[in-house]
Amino acid sequence: MAECGVTVPFGIAAHTVEEAVAAAKTIGDEEVVIKSQILAGGRGLGTFTNGLKGGVHIIKTSEVEDYASKMLGGTLVTKQSGPAGKPVNTILLAKKMSLVREMYFGIVLDRESQGPLIIACSEGGTSIEDLAHNSPEKIIKVPVSIAEGLTDEKVMEVVNGLAVTGNKEAAGEQIRALYKLFVEKDCTMVEVNPLAEDTEGNLIAADAKVGFDDNAEFRQKDIFAQRDITQEDSREVAANEYDLNYIGLDGNIGCMVNGAGLAMATMDIISLHGGKPANFLDVGGSATTTQIKAAFEIITSDPSVKAILVNIFGGIMKCDVIAQGIIEASQSLDLQVPVIVRLEGTNVDAGKKLLAESGLELISADDLDDAAKKAVAAI
Repeated sequence: MAECGVTVPFGIAAHTVEEAVAAAKTIGDEEVVIKSQILAGGRGLGTFTNGLKGGVHIIKTSEVEDYASKMLGGTLVTKQSGPAGKPVNTILLAKKMSLVREMYFGIVLDRESQGPLIIACSEGGTSIEDLAHNSPEKIIKVPVSIAEGLTDEKVMEVVNGLAVTGNKEAAGEQIRALYKLFVEKDCTMVEVNPLAEDTEGNLIAADAKVGFDDNAEFRQKDIFAQRDITQEDSREVAANEYDLNYIGLDGNIGCMVNGAGLAMATMDIISLHGGKPANFLDVGGSATTTQIKAAFEIITSDPSVKAILVNIFGGIMKCDVIAQGIIEASQSLDLQVPVIVRLEGTNVDAGKKLLAESGLELISADDLDDAAKKAVAAI
């Protein structure tokens, strides 16, 4: 952020208690801000599973060792982390700023306006979700044209929406710097909460959450090198290694499908018949038997899965390849849950023949509706 011209507090990341104590000494003040570094918002109002309240604290330098020992290695649960929470492997020791006002600022990609959308509010600091629910009229939304860029008029609209009390031109430069960050670093989201004013009216990005487009990894290597997979679902990390698209859900019927649209339709029909999908998993159009086996391993790693529905429409993807992958996975993993298979398309007869001759207890389905009904009934 600082590279793009955004004003940020001085801070030092720490991974151990000793590093945290040393960082506080480097800052050299009587008080410091200590922040849990997790990939979820709402840290300030979160709770550690060990009982410590709050993932962000202003503390005396003499208290850093105590707080760091409680935070590092702990699990922080916030409104955005999910009930399982996120592990805290890194904390940030930051210089305490003299802030007099806290605001909210964000940039996201907006489907309706087909471009970046700036969201700003003259109030911020904690839960923007509660503010949006209770006082939506205080939040302004400023769409930015990709063709025109961030114009002076748009900048002033945001500055006025924030009710800036200091120099508006200087505030405008900070808005431009944040937009520059969003564009040049291939961001999908930039959220600054709070965007604060100090005693001299200067804008400071006191805390922020930034998301990046995975497709831009090839030109943002320095950013993606900092990826912390401990903050991610281990199943999604494993899926990425095999070039599979996986998202874990909270149901009990595992899904393995080729094509995102068909995967969504499969999940919908499962829900229609009273079931709950345990995941979204798209194996793509050219999956190998190794990838199919990996897909089964990922699905069955979820203890909630009580049945697996395989729905393949073979176009580029060949049904016999899927069938061979199912056979190898079933034999090596010793699957203990029913597997419902619906195959259609390229080499479908060869695929069905392989499954029929495999000796495996698979449940065959004629179409997607039949497959979904059988999956729900198998639980």
